[in-house]
Amino acid sequence: MASEPDWLVWARALEALAQTGLYYTKDAFDAERFEQVRAIATAMLAAGSGAPPPRIAELLHGETGYATPKVAVRGAVFRDDRILMVREVVDGLWSLPGGWADVNHSPIECVEREIEEESGFTARARKLAAVWDRRRHDHAPVRIHHVYMLYFICELTGGAAQPSAETSAVDFFAEDALPDLSLARVTEAQIRRMFEHRRRPELPTDFD
Repeated sequence: MASEPDWLVWARALEALAQTGLYYTKDAFDAERFEQVRAIATAMLAAGSGAPPPRIAELLHGETGYATPKVAVRGAVFRDDRILMVREVVDGLWSLPGGWADVNHSPIECVEREIEEESGFTARARKLAAVWDRRRHDHAPVRIHHVYMLYFICELTGGAAQPSAETSAVDFFAEDALPDLSLARVTEAQIRRMFEHRRRPELPTDFD
């Protein structure tokens, strides 16, 4: 199981306290204190990650309301015994199609849309295979935000390979011939688990 550096865990907790406190407080002095807590969290994140403090502040300060994890979706689409993958423009490495879940769309709508937008193929989500806490898996680099990842087994229904603004190539890969992976998005163990769910549809949903 992967582990995160202590500074990231502490800073994320401080930021969540500050965000939630700013949302609920009615007291101007408390609001000032929560802003100070947020400033400390921002400084910790900047020092630990090496990113400029203004960039960290930009990422954090748009968040309001009660602090909760972000949600991402990934689709495992198979053709014969190979899995659909897309090459990410941002790093030139391969991932399962997916991305952040959108407001006013169900998880199924999100993953089916991401598959079509990133690969050109259409698919229907058939099973929620996993709900994983990103912190507990071997993703790199770590993220400032806490993320839950929803992985779906999907049935290929049509379309054709078509890269997008976010993807530069689309292909299907056998389990023993996976390409270089975008570990920020997906790990080899996760892909192999999707193959296992494909072979054994009776498996229950995995969750952390």
